[in-house]
Amino acid sequence: MKEIIRQPIVTVAGHVDHGKTTILDSIRNSNVYDSEAGGITQKISFTKVPIENIRKRCSQLDCLELDIPGFLFIDTPGHAAFSHLRKRGGALADLAVLLIDINDGIKPQTQEVIQILKLNKIPFVVALNKIDNISGWRKQSDNLKENIDKQSENTRLSFNEKLLTIVGSLYHHGFNAKPFYEVSDFKSQLALIPCSGKTGEGINELILTLCGLSQKFLKENLKLGKEAKGVILEVKKEKTMQYAEAILYDGVLNSSDEIIVASFDEPIVSKIRVLEEIRPVSDKFKPADEVSAANGIRMQLINSEGVLPGMPFSVFNDNLDKVKEEFKKEVGEKLKTDSKGLIVKADSLGSLEALVGMLRVEGIKIIKSGIGLINKKDVISARANLREDSENALILGFNVEEDSEVKEMDLKDIKILKNDVIYKLIEDLVEWQGLKRDEIRRKKLMGLTSVCKLSVLHQYVFRASNPAVFGVRVEAGRLKPGIKLMDGSGNPIAKVKGIQENQKKIEEAVVGSEVAMSLPGINFERQMTEINELYSEISEKQFRDFKDNKDLLDSGEMKVLQKIAQIKRAQDGTWGV
Repeated sequence: MKEIIRQPIVTVAGHVDHGKTTILDSIRNSNVYDSEAGGITQKISFTKVPIENIRKRCSQLDCLELDIPGFLFIDTPGHAAFSHLRKRGGALADLAVLLIDINDGIKPQTQEVIQILKLNKIPFVVALNKIDNISGWRKQSDNLKENIDKQSENTRLSFNEKLLTIVGSLYHHGFNAKPFYEVSDFKSQLALIPCSGKTGEGINELILTLCGLSQKFLKENLKLGKEAKGVILEVKKEKTMQYAEAILYDGVLNSSDEIIVASFDEPIVSKIRVLEEIRPVSDKFKPADEVSAANGIRMQLINSEGVLPGMPFSVFNDNLDKVKEEFKKEVGEKLKTDSKGLIVKADSLGSLEALVGMLRVEGIKIIKSGIGLINKKDVISARANLREDSENALILGFNVEEDSEVKEMDLKDIKILKNDVIYKLIEDLVEWQGLKRDEIRRKKLMGLTSVCKLSVLHQYVFRASNPAVFGVRVEAGRLKPGIKLMDGSGNPIAKVKGIQENQKKIEEAVVGSEVAMSLPGINFERQMTEINELYSEISEKQFRDFKDNKDLLDSGEMKVLQKIAQIKRAQDGTWGV
């Protein structure tokens, strides 16, 4: 009996507005782009393209023997970078098309997609879209190579310049990229297919390349398994009905089947009330008694409580313990937490896995992770870090928002960082943690003493002695109670007892402040009338600590530190050397 080969699952991903949906429109000859909000894909959608449709389009395929029954294309939001398209055992996609606008080159979101492709070892080709936007470009042949050769000299030069720029960028990411017509080995060379979703140029060559790669390298991986397996992509409500949109990536699913959906708690077992499959070359569903992989499906489940996006499912055959063990092994290891770290939330299991994986690469620790809105429990977990691990007193949210309860909470003590681009989210995190670490180091440093310079305001003497209370202006650094002061010759004066501003006691006076300061054991008229400037008195060890952490001091504090060293060296030639 001949083994059945399923459709390869092809994900189309790239930077926002680089033309993913337009390319798919051209492949399926539809016009989805115009119907989408702002021309940007808001959700994942899938398109089944049978091999008959592909053969009609590409006459070159007539001479090729193809076993694949077609393709299941997945269009993903550029901002989500298809990171939640995961299945048990690896990536959901068999192949990927990385879309790059040939005129824009590689953008941050493109870099993120490349990183995820490498992380998941997904074979891919690069579609260099929008060649029709190159100055002077004209469509002169249905054959892409002929069309390129027929362009004017200036247009060809511009095309080659843009092409080589992208080749160079991809080289820095570890790829030996070449135009598809120069590729001699698809295993070691990355194929670039110039194209235009708008004019259709290069689309046939893109389809041919995908067919060839699938037939030659993926055939063994495309054999249909016995067990129906899939992954939930979205859970939607339409009126009173709740549907789960999913991809069936292996086996055959019947409408009479009972399925088991993995969960963070107990797996969810449910019968299927309604089973539908995606229509060929369409975004509409039709009822089905039986669906074969690979396919986009929609299920109305009798028990859908707790079903989350990204969760794997399979047919239930009294295999509860087996599924629990598989899920624990697959997800438990990837989402393993540390004894300390930050809190991570994402919109789906795959998003969470992708984010956690990329955080691990950066060496960032995670104490808690989960799916869904940022909630009160997450805030409590973040606050638990405040005392001992304040640089991790934050919540990282990928494609998620805070719930209504959290939005009403006072969150001054913790940080919530959100973004729908992993690349940017991690960038923001690293920057915030760096600033937080500097703040912690500075607090520890300044906890020893403060570096400051004061001008004595002789016209404001409120009390001559017991203690002396008089006005000062903070010229640099910070004035705090408890710090020792010296004069410009290095002679000790006194330890600051208290500070007042507008007759109110304060714990710190910053640069530019004019405050009243009290010094015990000082008689202003006898000891202070000739002194115009005061400096904080620090030990030689404290001086070295400040010097070793000079990146934490501002320019004013650095100048004061240098002046203190100069004063001290005048007293002791070896001080601070």
